[in-house]
Amino acid sequence: MTWDDRPVSVRRAAGFSVHVFTASGGAVALLALYAAIERDFAACFAWLGLALFIDGIDGTLARAAKVTETAARIDGVVLDLVIDFLTYVLVPVIALWRSDLMPTQVSFWLGLIVTLASTLYFADASMKTRDYWFRGFPAIWNVAVLYLFVLRLPWQASALILILGTIGMFVPVVFVHPLRVVKLRALTIVVTMGWFGIASAAIAANFQVGWAIKLGFLAVAGYFLALPFFRHSPWADD
Repeated sequence: MTWDDRPVSVRRAAGFSVHVFTASGGAVALLALYAAIERDFAACFAWLGLALFIDGIDGTLARAAKVTETAARIDGVVLDLVIDFLTYVLVPVIALWRSDLMPTQVSFWLGLIVTLASTLYFADASMKTRDYWFRGFPAIWNVAVLYLFVLRLPWQASALILILGTIGMFVPVVFVHPLRVVKLRALTIVVTMGWFGIASAAIAANFQVGWAIKLGFLAVAGYFLALPFFRHSPWADD
């Protein structure tokens, strides 16, 4: 029996269930926010990691369940953007503000700038290219701030990274979507899974990590920053 041959009630229930699964990211965001406010940053990023996992697979589930047909009353794109803004922007900005990574006044004002710029970016109708690359830095502040917690750079360097990332949202460059971009997809997924592994290790150690973990973070960052150069490279064709 194919998917389309299943009873309408079953297909509608499956479609709505996918939306509920996506919406669960909102509850996870609240747990992460509470942890950030309480300065339990390991728990905060553990919750954000779960939210990132949910965000990574809900699109595949939505396409499999054909939610635009079976649960069309709920706009999955809007739902996804709402959850992403909470987990990609708001919670990590609060975590940065509550941390000791930089002076409180600096993190506060930078957080305002990051949030304002990210709001505009999330509303950009041309956020993605036709081949699913992001235009500009994709406002993944959950990942960027995690890097700051792991690397523990001088606060001036951390502030510069935030400023460059904010500018990067509006410059004519592309960044890979690790699951949807076809170019080097298999390798990118392997690197992404490896990053989840070292990120989990860093969180489990409450960010008290040695150079092996830090170098792993830098290597993954280098890979993703290099990927745009291979977007139109025949060498990288699948």
